[in-house]
Amino acid sequence: MSRTIKAATTSSTAPSGNDTVGQTVRELIADVRSRGDEAVRELSARFDRWEPESFRLDGEQLAEIIGTLDPQVIEDIKTVQANVRRFAEAQRESMSEIEIETAPGVFLGHRHVPIQSVGAYIPGGRYPLTASAHMTIVTAKAAGVPRVVACTPPIRGEIPAATVAAMHLAGADEIYILGGVQAIAAMSIGTETVTSVDMLAGPGNAYVAEAKRQLFGEVGIDLFAGPTEILVVADGDADPFVAAVDLLSQAEHGPDSPAVLVTTSERVAHEVQRHIDEILPGLQTGDIAGQAWRDHGQIILVDDLEEAYRVADGFAYEHVQILTENPREALDKMHAYGALFLGEGTCVSYGDKVIGTNHVLPTRGAARYTGGLWVGMYLRTVTYQEVREPKSSADLGVLCGRAARVELFEGHARSGDVRAAKYAGVQLPWTDHFETVRA
Repeated sequence: MSRTIKAATTSSTAPSGNDTVGQTVRELIADVRSRGDEAVRELSARFDRWEPESFRLDGEQLAEIIGTLDPQVIEDIKTVQANVRRFAEAQRESMSEIEIETAPGVFLGHRHVPIQSVGAYIPGGRYPLTASAHMTIVTAKAAGVPRVVACTPPIRGEIPAATVAAMHLAGADEIYILGGVQAIAAMSIGTETVTSVDMLAGPGNAYVAEAKRQLFGEVGIDLFAGPTEILVVADGDADPFVAAVDLLSQAEHGPDSPAVLVTTSERVAHEVQRHIDEILPGLQTGDIAGQAWRDHGQIILVDDLEEAYRVADGFAYEHVQILTENPREALDKMHAYGALFLGEGTCVSYGDKVIGTNHVLPTRGAARYTGGLWVGMYLRTVTYQEVREPKSSADLGVLCGRAARVELFEGHARSGDVRAAKYAGVQLPWTDHFETVRA
């Protein structure tokens, strides 16, 4: 039986959007749809105080912006992107294309075809998520997407140089300093100067997330994103200080980011709480992380690891960190998570920033039915069929005629009938065109 040592005071499972956000976003999208570039420019000036001659950066501007950065920043970006690219390319190589012969001369197959254009949104604001450029753009290019449009907002009226460098080095074909709903709408709907894309990817605030939700169907999207989540499974061997630091590392994402410890050790439970209380006052993002821990933090004590894994699966969180004696056991025991981080040597922050797996992951329980962004999301698995053997086509035609008439689809049945007649001489009772067809 589980016992709660610390409970959350506020639910973090309900959607973060509300009627006000939804209505505001609906109006902004309609404005861009109606007035195009004029609306985008006005909205950018209104929300970001940003109204350049052109939102798109040209080659000369890119070189100048990137040239302002410390060479170490550039090298680090390249190193991280190489990690992301290596893993994404390995994922792509694991996706086999197939063709099988199911009957004499009947060939069925599938291919993985890249989406032709993708819009990548890279957030700014309090946290300019440079790493999101790696995750969205590098992965898209590894999938073979020929056109990637990337948008990021200005930060306090300035171009975020490191983010721009990450977008450029990742392989973005078009880079716009443009944020918020206006960026999402411009990429999705298209304007006089921005050609629309087929899919959107990348995280954002509540307004960006709601814009993606409303435009889904008109374009594809990666995920419906919510607040960052972390759950740590710990046994009695876990270091409570490490667990406390790792919980707060994700709580600092936002005041609504839940952080949960599930442990078999009452000692670990109380020591983690003590360390969190000690760490928070000196943490630069302690105001955010502290609110998140106060309102959404939980510590749950369980009898054994079997129960810990069941409890963790019930949360179906974005990030699950395993601090146990045998962390790889979780690979077989757990089923609902966005990403697993196995052992003390591995932390969620590695996944967020540097290790190479994708950090765009399901939240709010969506890990029960989907995984995160990966190279396969940028590919459409499409099938093809070819019947080369006349007798096989005739046999399928007879079968199709019977199967379609059970469902009262006479037109479908006749497509099968024609091939049965042409390739095997089967009589067509519904037309006298038989001889013409055979000719």
